[in-house]
Amino acid sequence: MSATPRPPFVSQSSSSDSPLASLRSRLSPEHNQDHPSEKQKRPLFHEYDEFGSLDTSRPHSSGPGSHYIRRSLLVDFNSATSHLSKGIPGKFALHPDPSQWGYDVSPRSIDEDDWLHKPNKNDNDCGSVFTQRGVTTLGCISLLLVILIGLFLGYPLATAILHKIQDNNGGYNMGGINATGQVMQTSFTLIDKDTPQDAYMKSSLVDGRAMQLVFSDEFEVEGRSFYPGDDPYWEAVDLYYWGTGDLEWYDPQQIQTKDGKLVIEFREQENHELRYMGGMMTTWNKFCFTGGYIEAKVQLPGESTTSGFWPAIWTMGNLGRAGYGATTDGLWPYSYEACDQGTLKNQSYLGEPDAQALRLGDSAYGYSLSYLPGQRLSSCTCPGEAHPGPVNLDGTFHARSAPEIDVFEAQKEGELQAGAVSQSCQFAPYNAYYSWDNATNLDFHQPEGTQRLNGFKGNVYQQAASVVSNTDELCYEKSAAPYHTVYGFQYKPGYESDNAYITWINNDKLAWTLHAGGMGPDPLARISERVIPQEPMYIIMNLGMSPKFSDIDPVMPLPATMSVDYVRVYQYPDQINYGCDPVDYPTTSYINRYIEAYTNPNLTTWSSLPEAAGYNQPFPKNRLIDTC
Repeated sequence: MSATPRPPFVSQSSSSDSPLASLRSRLSPEHNQDHPSEKQKRPLFHEYDEFGSLDTSRPHSSGPGSHYIRRSLLVDFNSATSHLSKGIPGKFALHPDPSQWGYDVSPRSIDEDDWLHKPNKNDNDCGSVFTQRGVTTLGCISLLLVILIGLFLGYPLATAILHKIQDNNGGYNMGGINATGQVMQTSFTLIDKDTPQDAYMKSSLVDGRAMQLVFSDEFEVEGRSFYPGDDPYWEAVDLYYWGTGDLEWYDPQQIQTKDGKLVIEFREQENHELRYMGGMMTTWNKFCFTGGYIEAKVQLPGESTTSGFWPAIWTMGNLGRAGYGATTDGLWPYSYEACDQGTLKNQSYLGEPDAQALRLGDSAYGYSLSYLPGQRLSSCTCPGEAHPGPVNLDGTFHARSAPEIDVFEAQKEGELQAGAVSQSCQFAPYNAYYSWDNATNLDFHQPEGTQRLNGFKGNVYQQAASVVSNTDELCYEKSAAPYHTVYGFQYKPGYESDNAYITWINNDKLAWTLHAGGMGPDPLARISERVIPQEPMYIIMNLGMSPKFSDIDPVMPLPATMSVDYVRVYQYPDQINYGCDPVDYPTTSYINRYIEAYTNPNLTTWSSLPEAAGYNQPFPKNRLIDTC
């Protein structure tokens, strides 16, 4: 076994004149025994065994400067030789200069453990920074930055640069904007925000009671469109109104708002192989009302002496859609709740009454009284059949229909020699000879000589309770100083026992009144009383032309317009009743069930075969003639 190595600065010589020998002798106990002191009594050396942190069992390193200090080495730094620094405390046993230990302290020296302490370790690392982990991390950070920059910088810039604000001028009614889902440029509330505050309440012209505004449209917004989906309450139709033999095609582009008015234009322009174009729009299935007062301020087309135009504002029950023949077949113009002969086809049962023999009806049709197919949704409908309801307590259905009340239809009145309006309510089933009881159930309110009973009382398709009244000749567009005047009607639904009535307004004044008793039972026709309409009614406005309505002048002032300043609906505060699907007269479920009929104007009848333009749906069974 080799001897324990000594520190390199400890000489192997035993020469007594060596510095260490001199130092050792001076530090020995014998040398200091004549001068005992407190300092000398303390140990002046440390053995390795006194330090628990030193493991003396480990093998000694043979490297330079790594030898353990021999425990026999005693050093007193207070009396060290000149080789030791005077500033080093005496407890240290090594020279403060590492070069004295035998180390190579030059800058080029390298220790075996230097690599553990180099701050620039990667300078000599042969690895690459492009590791999978590094690339993934950088990729995620880059993607996140791209998203954030795109969201908060790119998107706003792109929107600002690419977004184009489309000008409404000329866009409406020309296909530029219509039916494309643009935001409706009108009020979404039932009462137009442009309605004057003093119009929110109105005294009834019938009884003077206060009435509350429930719907209005002032048409103040310029350039409104009425293509399907463009307006919350109005929709213009795009169809041929074949039922009255019209000469025009109804096109939505013929209706717009201009200068605070609704303008419906009639012009000579070929469309769908027809010579003329007109306009019709409705609130069908969007706004309906039951009872109350409706008024419209209107300027009529042409001159008061012009014959041929058919301007009208009217109402119909929501179960029938104007211009969609399949929906009105068997519903218009019924206003009937009894279960009797009046609900049957041709208003006849087992050949009775013999209208032709009794000459009860229309001379143009061999004196037949009715060509109606029967009331499709009568109170005679068998249980379980398709019916909108409601169901009565006895299990029978409540009769339903699509009645009509006209605000006005303007015409040239030959007998009165002036411009005039007919104001009517249509009914079915019919009285014999189409003659209703007007002796005690009709009131004229305007001066004698300015109004009369309408010469048209009815035909095989309808019966009319109608009066013709002179209108203000200055309310025509071609008059010297044209302006708008007010037409309307106020009504109370029900029967004579309910004191039901309809009162019409002409030139903002009472015109005439129909009392429900005028449509009472008729034993000769074998029918019961008709009812002042109780169905939810929607509003229709149109300008057309038909030889079935009036004679047409050889030269017509075209184009011509009907202008509407506003439409307003009022009801008594304790009788508010609006909406197209009321609980007691529901319509929505039935309409949705047969939605094709309500959206396809080419279906002309309910039950005919498709090749005959029919909807091919059966009429519900009627317990008077069918087995339930």
